[in-house]
Amino acid sequence: MLHKFLASLFPALRGLALWLVAAGIAGVLAGCAGLPPRTPEPPTLSIAASPSTALGRAAASLDTAAHDGLSSIRPLVEASFALDARFELMRRAQASLDVQTYQLGNDKTGRLLLRELRNAARRGVRVRLLLDDFYTTGMDRLLLGLAAEPNAEVRLFNPFVNARDHSATRWLEFFGDFRRLNHRMHNKLFVADGAMAIAGGRNLADEYFLRSEDANFIDFELLMAGPVVPEAARIFDTYWNSEVVYPLQRVAGASGTPEALKSEFEAATSAVHAPAPAALQGTDVMGDPPLGVQLADIGRMKWMRADAHAAADSPNKALGILASPAESLAARFHEMTATARSDVVVISPYFIPGDEGMARIREGRARGVRISVITNSLADSDEPLVNINYNRYRVDMLKLGVNLYEVSTQQLKRNRQLRSLLKKARGRLHAKLALVDREWVLLGSMNLDPRSARLNTEFGVRVRSFELTQALLYAYQLDDIEGVYRVVLMPDGENVQWIGTGDVDNEVLDSEPDSSLLTRLQLLLFSWFVPTDQL
Repeated sequence: MLHKFLASLFPALRGLALWLVAAGIAGVLAGCAGLPPRTPEPPTLSIAASPSTALGRAAASLDTAAHDGLSSIRPLVEASFALDARFELMRRAQASLDVQTYQLGNDKTGRLLLRELRNAARRGVRVRLLLDDFYTTGMDRLLLGLAAEPNAEVRLFNPFVNARDHSATRWLEFFGDFRRLNHRMHNKLFVADGAMAIAGGRNLADEYFLRSEDANFIDFELLMAGPVVPEAARIFDTYWNSEVVYPLQRVAGASGTPEALKSEFEAATSAVHAPAPAALQGTDVMGDPPLGVQLADIGRMKWMRADAHAAADSPNKALGILASPAESLAARFHEMTATARSDVVVISPYFIPGDEGMARIREGRARGVRISVITNSLADSDEPLVNINYNRYRVDMLKLGVNLYEVSTQQLKRNRQLRSLLKKARGRLHAKLALVDREWVLLGSMNLDPRSARLNTEFGVRVRSFELTQALLYAYQLDDIEGVYRVVLMPDGENVQWIGTGDVDNEVLDSEPDSSLLTRLQLLLFSWFVPTDQL
């Protein structure tokens, strides 16, 4: 995250007048970036699932063995089906919609989702939208348009205060109040009528649903019903009512009447700016029809049944307050993987094991546990500084017998279906998953890097399900993985090479695929100025 701040700072500065930059610097250094006094809002809580709502009845119909403590789950592997599931839940909701995300795009997908939330609020549905404030530059009036609806409320996690519409002044505030603003809410959660929820890695922007022309992410989410949903809803409430969350109106100045804001919102979220995606046809890679088709015939809904539990970091992590490191989601993740008896598969777009992670890998390998790691290649990572730091551990992991794979656009597009989906855009990994002993699945928003472990808050779900594990092994072809480079040691045992997959040639490369020497040197130099614990 930090390298994005630095990379975008200087072009943004050039776009502002010098006097504005000077004034911003002076204001930040003078300490004007402080938050307004925190007046606690009366706490509001999630609305429990009820048979009086259609989604409540649908969720109840999935509980074929009442009181067995299991939840119903459906994997959302394909982006189009994941987006469609959100639309169906928003359009069918009758009581409440609780949405929490790190990034809501100011793009066609983000605006379309905002319009659906607005439409739900006008039907009488209570809408609570909780955003991390990092990616909201220039979006205040759009968000205020939603918040102007009587049944909708927008809150911001750890917000910026000054000159919110300009990137440059935000960066200045960031560095002026670094200790506070360096903590972000990375959670992703969507709950409808307290009955169904979606959790996983996707933010709410074009590139997470294969709608970007430049680069798109391969991601994963889980659609859930049953006991895991109220667990997730209680976590949402903890954040919504926390002291690091502020109502949008407290920090975003707005001129104009609510009617004017609503009118601007109507224009900004019209079909011109927020076109709907094409209607889904057929079934997904799992053979499941779109959610709307299932909800139209709830008697025939067949989801997986599994023991599933939700967990998250405390929002107080943003204040640097944790009773003990064991409270963190990262600690729970490592505790779970440490119990592996035979096999661990880790899928993470950003992977920096660090010394502690290497010690855990050594211990697992000493017990005979097979460990596989799938991450992005340098050329296809949107966080290349993370990749540079991961590279420092590559040889040692390979010497320990870890199987390493790196996702590459060039390799992905050798698959006809992925080539059709990606078109001219780059393909990048964004799913955050771990499969343990082909029995447990760990999923959510957490990356395996220092920032997720120590700085950002994260949300995750732990599922015990052989059926789900097998479905993911099939969907991602993890037993015969393609669309990646397999990373191996060179004969000298001290350097690495990349072997292509998915074609008859299986090319062998002795340098980072699709990246120039100049790029690698620039990133290495840049990495000296960004501490590893900020990545």
